[in-house]
Amino acid sequence: FNFLKKIMPTSDTTPNPLLSITDLIDYASVRPEHVVPAVKSLAAQVEAALEKADAPSTPASWENTVEPLEKGVLAFGRAWGAVGYLQSVVDTPALRDAFNEALPIATDLFLRLSQDEKLCDKYRELAASPEFEELAPVRRRIVERELRDFRLSGASLPKVQRERVKAIGQELSQTSQKFSENLLDATNAYELLIEDEKRLAGIPEETLASIGDAEAAGKKGFRLTLQYPSYLPAMKYCADRGIREALYRAFSTRASDLTAAFDNTPLIKRILELRAEEASLLGFKNYGELSLATKMAKAAEVLDFLRDLARRSKPRAEDDVAQVDAYARDELGIDKIEPWDRAYAAEKLREARYSYSDAEVKRYFTQRAVFKGLFGLVEKLFGIEIEEAQASVWHPDVKY
Repeated sequence: FNFLKKIMPTSDTTPNPLLSITDLIDYASVRPEHVVPAVKSLAAQVEAALEKADAPSTPASWENTVEPLEKGVLAFGRAWGAVGYLQSVVDTPALRDAFNEALPIATDLFLRLSQDEKLCDKYRELAASPEFEELAPVRRRIVERELRDFRLSGASLPKVQRERVKAIGQELSQTSQKFSENLLDATNAYELLIEDEKRLAGIPEETLASIGDAEAAGKKGFRLTLQYPSYLPAMKYCADRGIREALYRAFSTRASDLTAAFDNTPLIKRILELRAEEASLLGFKNYGELSLATKMAKAAEVLDFLRDLARRSKPRAEDDVAQVDAYARDELGIDKIEPWDRAYAAEKLREARYSYSDAEVKRYFTQRAVFKGLFGLVEKLFGIEIEEAQASVWHPDVKY
């Protein structure tokens, strides 16, 4: 994370870029110490807009109730979204601490907005007024969806139950964040050092050069990790079964009870308990129905679709498995194929049967070639020209 020292300096004189997002986000200027002050400031603005919207003297109209509040929520949402995104793509201890400090503030604000009885009454009044039919279709849809979300957030429940739904939302927010952190930390904590390059036979040279250099980490030999650019090529191409098994077992047990420092088992149990309780409080049979309440499909339709998909696809899948197993046994000498053998055997079968290799094909699909082809096609279809522009990014490798 050395680059973060450059894009996240420690000077206190820089203006807070999260407070003035009008167009593109100035990612390169965002520092961990910007997060909490920005979240508090923008949350206070939303609270002020909410207080005004709730006032008895404020008419229940789009211009007086909805629009001012929407502007404040949009500003807060863009800033909080930028923080959450950075925390996902360039997670550092300082940024994680700032995010976790601000998370309860953001969660509480969104829950407060979604459970505000006075605001809900204003939306109901607007929906029942003659003005509602005169609103543009998009605005009517926004009002209807807000009323739906008030219901799904427990705004109409008695106070005790409403407060419980709010408490569940807070705990779910923090528990889910901890789950993600454990998974990321468990992934980053693992490495498999290989000193003998012969054990890595089968992995394409260019792939190995980009993923396996241990010197960058101050170590000798080759370094395999559970990051996808390292893990997937090793599982598909590495001829050494021992390496594939070690990686597979480590990958499959990330953040489990086998990695005590990052064990997500109690968090999974707690998340399921909280989701079930929330669904019950809101009048749903289970969390699946609650989740689908904001989507087009219904629970029965989803289950029917999945069962039909399984019925149609299972025979094909069993046939594919049988072919891979037979090839592994007859051509690769693997009598009993294990989970860590399947990707490797499938790739070998593809090469043998179709003279086709993912590694070979990828050489023709570099980033530059893909961009040129994509943009060239769009330019031809729509008669436009696409030129590269400049924007603030969070890492030197990011391309705008």
